[in-house]
Amino acid sequence: MISFRSAPRLESARTRLEAIALFLVNSNLHISLSATSIALVTVLLIDLRLEVVPLFIVFAATMFVYSINRVTDLEEDARNVPGRAAFTREYGRLLLALGVGLYVLAIGVAVVLELPGARYTVIPLLVTIAYSFFRLKRVFLVKNLTVGVAWGLIPLGVGYYYGVLEAPGIVFLAAYVTTMLTVAAIVFDIKDIDGDRAAGIRTVPVVFDTRRTRILAQFSNVAVAASVVVCVVGNLVPVTFLVLLAFNAYVGTYIPFATRDRSVLFYGFVIDGEQIFLACCVLALELTLW
Repeated sequence: MISFRSAPRLESARTRLEAIALFLVNSNLHISLSATSIALVTVLLIDLRLEVVPLFIVFAATMFVYSINRVTDLEEDARNVPGRAAFTREYGRLLLALGVGLYVLAIGVAVVLELPGARYTVIPLLVTIAYSFFRLKRVFLVKNLTVGVAWGLIPLGVGYYYGVLEAPGIVFLAAYVTTMLTVAAIVFDIKDIDGDRAAGIRTVPVVFDTRRTRILAQFSNVAVAASVVVCVVGNLVPVTFLVLLAFNAYVGTYIPFATRDRSVLFYGFVIDGEQIFLACCVLALELTLW
């Protein structure tokens, strides 16, 4: 039984945990770990040799992309997520310097070690220029597809690095990640609906309202889950790929709760933590089969 004396301690612990979670979200460390999780999941499901270098490159590139995006989106964030905007004003330059430094280091490592596909490490820079400076987010659905495709490039990059780019599992994971992250990006726009409408940005929630957006997202989620089952039954991918259904279950669970009044942690930590959740499921599967 929790006593009245312990209540303030629990509240204090909760406050500290929320502060840590907010720091991870606002500093882009959380989203960078999520991207790295996709690379890890690809390595494990395709049964490749685990190496630190490709994981570091994915982490560094993601840190770079999102650090720039936070700075370029500062005005919009001030309307939609003022807490994050305040964090960016105070620490944005430091985080941008860190992101650029890590990205340059990643490119240097790829070049010095003559890694396969080293020249493709410039892709995150091109994506950043197109997304943050050419304002692709203002074009209906293009923003979401850009996010989905960018994340879908991670399995392809892993496949290229290991020389298994044309493996069915790699191709399937690229398509799966692209589709699921496009869905996540659409759901994520629900929190910004007021600011996007005021700025004249036509997102799916702005055009179709939040209820229809959730229905569309859930329908897409179920359709992707069904494709996983079909591909496993058809022997296109190994049976271990059924672990991806845990990811679909996770997404299907948070979609009904995606409303405009949800906190930054719901969108920035819970939704953006879906990839980390998948990595944990795949690691648990690996330990079970080991």
